[in-house]
Amino acid sequence: MTSLKLVALEQADLDALSAQMQDAILRTVDMTWEPASHRFVALMNRFDWQQARTGNKSGKKPYERHRCALRFDHVNAVQLKNIEIGKRNTTLSLLTMRFEAGEEPSGNIELVFAGHCSIRLNVECIEAELTDLGEGWSVRSKPEHEG
Repeated sequence: MTSLKLVALEQADLDALSAQMQDAILRTVDMTWEPASHRFVALMNRFDWQQARTGNKSGKKPYERHRCALRFDHVNAVQLKNIEIGKRNTTLSLLTMRFEAGEEPSGNIELVFAGHCSIRLNVECIEAELTDLGEGWSVRSKPEHEG
């Protein structure tokens, strides 16, 4: 299986990246904001929706997760909603990412998590990268959603 590496430089790219990251899981200890370099990074375990839909050569549909890094550059500020950074092992499940435009090309990228939690990144422009960090591993089930 090929490792995933995606770059987002505009809203359509971010939407595609968001689709790949739906149901990714992270712990608060695995995210950091580096104000001096204007960078926000999160290590996550993303669910491989493409693999779940297509299966493998044996016809089975194994479910996989991949350890990945999600990096945002040109970040001026970070705001957390309903996330206590002091609780370092809190687990968050990513639902979606969205962009709210400001004065072009700036705006806010919001990472929306289950449980009414979110991270808002004030950015000069959209510049994000998703990179798988190794081989995937099997998981027993796929995420289920109500509605």
